[in-house]
Amino acid sequence: MATIRPFDSADAPAVAALIERCLREVNSRDYPSEVIERMCDHFTEQRITELAIQRQMVVAEDDGIVGTVSRDGNKVYTMFVHPRVARRGIGRLLMRHVEELATIDGYDHMETGASITGHDFYRRLGYIDVRSTETEFGLNYILRRSLP
Repeated sequence: MATIRPFDSADAPAVAALIERCLREVNSRDYPSEVIERMCDHFTEQRITELAIQRQMVVAEDDGIVGTVSRDGNKVYTMFVHPRVARRGIGRLLMRHVEELATIDGYDHMETGASITGHDFYRRLGYIDVRSTETEFGLNYILRRSLP
C-alpha cells in the first residue's frame, strides 16, 4: 500500500517525470498533442519546486513516487497518479489526505479544477460540478465537495 509524505525538493525530478508520463499516456486521449506539449513544458522540475513552495505538496510512495497532489487552503492542484498503478486507490488516498488537512485547518469544503481526463475521477469521489472554464490548456471543470 502506498504511503503519503510531504514533498521534498529532491522529489522534483521524479514528480516532473510522473506528470509528463501521465500527460503523454493518459491525458493525450482527451487533448491534442500541442496542448499536451504545452502542459509538459509547464510542469518542469523547476516549476514543480516553485509550486511546492507556494502550496502544500505531498507524494504517494510505493516502490518509488507513484502519485502527487498539492493544495492551497481548500483548493486542490496538480493531482496525478502513475498510469501503472491507476485504479488502485492511490488517487483516492491522496485526495482524502489533503481533505483531512483542509478539515484540520477549518475548511468546510474543497474545490478543484479538473481536466476532461480527471473529471469523472473527482465525480466518483463526491465532487459536484460548479462551472466550467476555458484555460490555456483547454476545458477545465471546477468542482466542489463538502467536508465532514
